[in-house]
Amino acid sequence: MIVEDEPALAAVMKDYLVAAGMEADVLTEGGTAVETILETRPDLVILDIMLPGKDGLAICREVRAVSDVPIILETAKVEEIDRLLGLELGADDYICKPFSPRELVARVKAILRRLDRQGASATAAEAADDAIVLDPDRWLATLGGRSLDLTRREFDLLYVLYKRPGRVFSRAQLLELAFPDDTDVFDRTIDSHIKNIRHKIRALDPDRASIRSVYGVGYAFDR
Repeated sequence: MIVEDEPALAAVMKDYLVAAGMEADVLTEGGTAVETILETRPDLVILDIMLPGKDGLAICREVRAVSDVPIILETAKVEEIDRLLGLELGADDYICKPFSPRELVARVKAILRRLDRQGASATAAEAADDAIVLDPDRWLATLGGRSLDLTRREFDLLYVLYKRPGRVFSRAQLLELAFPDDTDVFDRTIDSHIKNIRHKIRALDPDRASIRSVYGVGYAFDR
C-alpha cells in the first residue's frame, strides 16, 4: 500500500514495485488511510509524512497501535530523521526524498525477506518438542505440549510479543497493542503480567527465559 499525495511519484513507485513482481495500491490522502490499511491488511505500507487530511506520523501511530504491518516512512526533510528515529512510532524503515525507486524496491524486499525468515523460524520453533506455542483461535498457550494456564490478559500480552520475536516493545506499546479497550489496565501493570507469565513458564521449564527485559525500554520475546 502506497500512501502518497504526489500522483507522479506514486505512479513511478507503483510501476517499479509491480515490475518487481508485487501488487501495489495507492492512496493519495491521509484522511482514510488508517481505515483502509486496517481493512485491506497489506503486507507492507509505504507512508509519506506530509499528507492532506492526516499526516503520516499520526497514521503511523494509529496503525501501529493495532497492527504490526511493516511501515516505511517517506520524508522530504533530512533534519527530521533524528527526530523520527527518536520517537516510538514503530516504523520499520525510512527513506528520504528524492530517492531512487530501485532503492525503495530493495528496502521493501529486504523487509519482506526478513518477515519470511521470521515466519520460517517461528514454524520451526513451533515444531520443536520444547516450544512455546500460542493458538489464538483456542486462547491456548502451551510449552512442550503442556498448558501454561494463562489468563486472558496474560495470553493477549504474550501473543503481541510472540508474533514479533526479538522485537523490543515499550510498556506503552504493549498497553496499546494488547489491551486497546481495557481502560483499567495501566502501563505499570504490564510488569506484573510479565512476572506472572515468566513464573508460569518457569514452573514447566525452570531454565527457560523467553521474555527478555531491555533496561529502560521494555520487553522482547526470544524463542
